[in-house]
Amino acid sequence: MDPIRVPPEMFRFTSGDRAGLYVSILHAFGEANERLETALGLDDVRARLRTVGWLEAIEDEELTDALGKLRDWNLVDVVQNHSENYRTAGEYERRNLQYSLTRQGEAAFAGVVHAMNVLAATGALQTAVLDAIADRLGDLVRELERGTNRRIFTTLIELEAHLEALRGNTKQFNGELQRLLRADGANLTTFHEVKASTVAYLQEFLTNLEHRAHTIAVRIQQVEDHGVGLMQVRALTGADLPQLTATDPGPPWLEHRRAKWEGLRTWFLPVDGSQPRVEQLHIVARKAIIALLQVLDRITESRRRASSAVADFRELARWFTVVPAQDDLHRLWSTVFGLSSARHAHLAHPDPELISSTSPWADAPPVEVSPLLRTSGRTERFSRTGKVRDVAAVRAARAEQARAERAELEAAWDMLDTGGAIRLSSFGALDHSVFERLLDLLGRALGAAPGRGGDRRSTTSDGRIEIRLHPPRDGSTATLTTPRGQFHGPDYEVEIRTAGQRLVRRSAGGRP
Repeated sequence: MDPIRVPPEMFRFTSGDRAGLYVSILHAFGEANERLETALGLDDVRARLRTVGWLEAIEDEELTDALGKLRDWNLVDVVQNHSENYRTAGEYERRNLQYSLTRQGEAAFAGVVHAMNVLAATGALQTAVLDAIADRLGDLVRELERGTNRRIFTTLIELEAHLEALRGNTKQFNGELQRLLRADGANLTTFHEVKASTVAYLQEFLTNLEHRAHTIAVRIQQVEDHGVGLMQVRALTGADLPQLTATDPGPPWLEHRRAKWEGLRTWFLPVDGSQPRVEQLHIVARKAIIALLQVLDRITESRRRASSAVADFRELARWFTVVPAQDDLHRLWSTVFGLSSARHAHLAHPDPELISSTSPWADAPPVEVSPLLRTSGRTERFSRTGKVRDVAAVRAARAEQARAERAELEAAWDMLDTGGAIRLSSFGALDHSVFERLLDLLGRALGAAPGRGGDRRSTTSDGRIEIRLHPPRDGSTATLTTPRGQFHGPDYEVEIRTAGQRLVRRSAGGRP
């Protein structure tokens, strides 16, 4: 992409003491263009200024000077109107000159309007836009097969509009999301509600995002199978562009369409096999959910605990510095840390009859105190040794169960061993346990990144089972029957390989 070079005087009208007047004049010309009025006289400009909110009185000299400044900046053009009939010289002076926006003036005003709209707008991650992109791609495939050039043109323009909406909303939402992660809300209740709703919004967006992205990638490939260049040429024919200058508008229009299509591929099906941008969006959204949940946990923890342990110990240290007497210090220590007197007054002598109840504690013989009384608050209790349970039978039963489960698993893997590439529909009817194993393998493969040819490859955690998927080019659907119902999905080309001896072989289109 070439570097962007903005003419130095293009946005000069937005600064200075008279910036408000300059912007209002361009706004007046923009409103006139909306009504197909391309040229305005001095009185027309003054009338239009009132409609766009400029209510201050303005003299002809000041308005003429402002229009002259805009002309110097190549934003406004002035021509003489020779088609009118003028009755007086004064009428000629007022109505002879006609002002209109130049191409640079239209671009400058459009840039200001777009900037204000971006400041006022809120970004969003809309699954409806992804569905609309997939629908328009499907319409393109159908129109390329049996449609007209005009329908191809309108469908392609709608597709590009949805893609631009996705890109713009995603960039703006990501910026607002990062600002939300850095924000420190003064009102904790509102702050908590906003972040909780944002987490729910992101989780809702991520639901079925991979399926939607996969559908779009498949339909992009279907369009390219018909020929992207042919589609763009037919769309150019359907656009019926007028040639207002000596330059043919066709080549720039086609170049713009190619750039838009490359942007679509970058988002969903990169040419170089790199990670699609929609997957980067998936990663950003998940990281944002984790960060927001961590912030919510900190907010909840701060509400649950008014002060931290560090603050408590600092306050206790301050108390120790202000307590005057030594006895008070000991009392404070005992109160805070629970170091009271020994808790063994309930213990008795082994033969209480030998000790009179009136004997002072100082004269009575000592009583043994268990060390557990200090550490755990209880004394030892001596009882019969517990009986050791014989677990040999349990161990044998569990080993037998593990062998049965392993045998069942190996039998399921062997039944799924295709011995080559077959269609998913070839499996036909399956036992439900075998179907669950097949569904687990399909999930692992679809979760892997596609290769250059669109193939997806994955293995089980122990590395014994490998599955390869290739998307169907004809868009057919497979139906698998289990005792609990039916499964419908794309009819992928499946190749499942197991390590060791293969008990079952299945040829293309065969049954197990």
